[in-house]
Amino acid sequence: MTTHQKKHHRRSIRLKGYDYSQSGLYFITICTQNRLCLFGEITDGKIILNDAGKMVHEQWTILRNRFHSIELHEYIVMPNHFHGIVELIVEAPLVGAPVEHPQMRQPQGIAPTGNPTIGDIVGAFKSLTTNDYITGVKQYHWPSFNQKLWQRNYYEHIIRSEQSFLEISEYIQNNPMKWLEDTYYG
Repeated sequence: MTTHQKKHHRRSIRLKGYDYSQSGLYFITICTQNRLCLFGEITDGKIILNDAGKMVHEQWTILRNRFHSIELHEYIVMPNHFHGIVELIVEAPLVGAPVEHPQMRQPQGIAPTGNPTIGDIVGAFKSLTTNDYITGVKQYHWPSFNQKLWQRNYYEHIIRSEQSFLEISEYIQNNPMKWLEDTYYG
C-alpha cells in the first residue's frame, strides 16, 4: 500500500452487513472537529448553550420535518459533542395501494428511493448545522473553525432492549453532570 493509499484508507466503524435503514432505535454521538468547545459550557453540572449550541438544538428538533419516518428521543447538545437517540420507523408499503409520485412524497434532500439510513440522517444534521454555523461565524462572529465543524465519522449503537434504551437515556440526561469525567471533555 502506498503512502497515499494509507493516508486515505477509511475503515468503517459500522456493523458489517447491518441495514441501517431498518426500523429500530439508534444512539448516536457526533463530536466537533478536534473536540473544540463551540456550543456552550457546563456550569454547576448544567449545559449553558450559546447561540451556536441553540442552533444545533434547533436543527436537531426540526429533523423530523425533513425525515418523516423518524422519532427523536432523548438528546443533548454538549460543548463539543452531541448525543441523541433516533428511532427509525419503517412501515411496509400497502399492497395494491396507489403509488404516489416519489418526487412529491419524499422530504427535501432525500433520494426518492428507499428509506433513510442513520448515515443519511446524521449527514443531513451535520450539513445543516455546518451551514448555519458558517453563517453564524460570518454574521454574528461565532468562533471560527478549521474547515470542518464535525469529525468525519460518528459513533452509533444499536439499541436492542428496553433496558438499554433506559440506561442510554439516563446517560444522556446525566451527561452534563459528568462532564469532567467525560471522554469527550477537552
